[in-house]
Amino acid sequence: HILFYLCTTYFYKMITVNDIAVEFGGTTLFSEVTFAINETDKIALMGKNGAGKSTLLKIVAGANKPTRGNISAPGDAVIAYLPQHLLTEDNCTVLEETSKAFSSVLNMKKEIDDINEQLTVRTDYESDEYMKLIEKVSELSEKYYSIEEVNYEAEVEKILKGLGFEREDFNRPTKEFSGGWRMRIELAKILLTKPDLILLDEPTNHLDMDSIEWLEDFLINQAKAVMVISHDRAFVDNITNRTIEVTMGRIYDYKAKYSHYLELRKDRRVHQQKAYDEQQKFIADNQAFIDRFRGTFSKTDAVQSRVRMLEKIVPIEVDEIDNSALKLKFPPSVRSGQYPVIVKDLEKSYGDKLIFKDANLVIERGQKVAFVGKNGEGKSTMIKAIMKEIGINGGSVEVGHNAQIGYFAQNQAALLDENATIFETIDRIAVGDVRTQIKNILGAFMFQGDDIQKKVKVLSGGEKTRLAMIKLLLEPVNLLILDEPSNHLDLKTKDIIKDALRDFDGTLILVSHDRDFLDGLAEKVFEFGNKRVKEHFEDIKGFLANKKMESLKEIEK
Repeated sequence: HILFYLCTTYFYKMITVNDIAVEFGGTTLFSEVTFAINETDKIALMGKNGAGKSTLLKIVAGANKPTRGNISAPGDAVIAYLPQHLLTEDNCTVLEETSKAFSSVLNMKKEIDDINEQLTVRTDYESDEYMKLIEKVSELSEKYYSIEEVNYEAEVEKILKGLGFEREDFNRPTKEFSGGWRMRIELAKILLTKPDLILLDEPTNHLDMDSIEWLEDFLINQAKAVMVISHDRAFVDNITNRTIEVTMGRIYDYKAKYSHYLELRKDRRVHQQKAYDEQQKFIADNQAFIDRFRGTFSKTDAVQSRVRMLEKIVPIEVDEIDNSALKLKFPPSVRSGQYPVIVKDLEKSYGDKLIFKDANLVIERGQKVAFVGKNGEGKSTMIKAIMKEIGINGGSVEVGHNAQIGYFAQNQAALLDENATIFETIDRIAVGDVRTQIKNILGAFMFQGDDIQKKVKVLSGGEKTRLAMIKLLLEPVNLLILDEPSNHLDLKTKDIIKDALRDFDGTLILVSHDRDFLDGLAEKVFEFGNKRVKEHFEDIKGFLANKKMESLKEIEK
């Protein structure tokens, strides 16, 4: 019974974070952070940008060291970490790179074979070196043959296909793929190692809906412990059963998924505010007594007693207020024609590769539509055709009368003035009341304090993307085309943009893999796949329900 208890305790507290603190430049990011990660925990690591989420994840991964404290784990625990920005090597194929997940096992087998070969040719049977080789090969063999027999090639193929790769991609060099697809290769390697703890920082940024749903299923049904940072609310809600919030230098640990955590967090702030108000009243009442009777001989002891009491009070802190109440409103623009976009029998190929043919779509003034589908099926190609950025092979694309187009794609960041500051970039286009709100708007998009005086040329790719998004939101347009607008944005900022888009009275075309962002925004869905564009007269929830019914056809195909 004692042995059983010890074993279950060992697995129950698989990895522990012990009283860690991070300090730099005289500033404390967080301190006295302690929690345990259990074998079946699926944890969402939440908090505003800059609170220290990624730093904490790196410390658990062993990639960073805390100022104080430590991480403890069983010696054989495997912790796998997928950072937000990562590139795989360029000197091998997709299959070769992914197969590196099994390199430790394959190296073990090679070492066993090498030792066995030495033992067959050596004749110094009585020597210490010979006995050490026998001990080594016995130890390695015991370890090797205890590993579950795996068909490595089949496992690699299953994972790669789940993450959106086609069989013909397997032998292509990794250097032919974008950073997002290389990220998928790295994710595949992590999943193949079957780690005890998977640490993921924004894993859905470069995944399409099918791949996100596949990853969800894998993490829920096959992974052990998981800790994830993600701005995809639906993804977080679907996979997690615990939420750890990093805020104001400490953590709050909730045994609840994200949506339930939001309710609990709201209740926590209400109680904090009540306790804070009561404490402030108590302090004010006693300070008034002290001020009134200071110097009165008969009240000296009472005054001193209250002074000492106030000195001992530990101030109650109220957690940071959610600043997502900031409202963005598009400036007014002229009214467009009844049909801002009409596409008839459109066909587009790149060389011998057909993207789509016989594509038809009509978008009416004021409609909000979503383009969805796997990567590479033509969503961005359709947008480029509408923008007249590419030639077409057949059919026609018409942009309606008076259409003033606002276009956002990931490469919009490259069009910013490199020598302007963040503040100047927005100040140049802001008009009316918006001018008084520039600092608040920049703050909502995570540009705060002295950061707003940074030049564009020193910003990261994600920062430039956010700045390009603000610029677009403040320009007068009546046809807005957004290609993956919610990447690199935290949940509060996405809510601000979503509210602005919901109130936008023009026409909206959204390309996005973020189901939560599309929910309540897109009223019609165009699905790209199988060289066709299919129109769904329903919102994203209806489309996804429909899609689940159709998934059997996809599996058969």
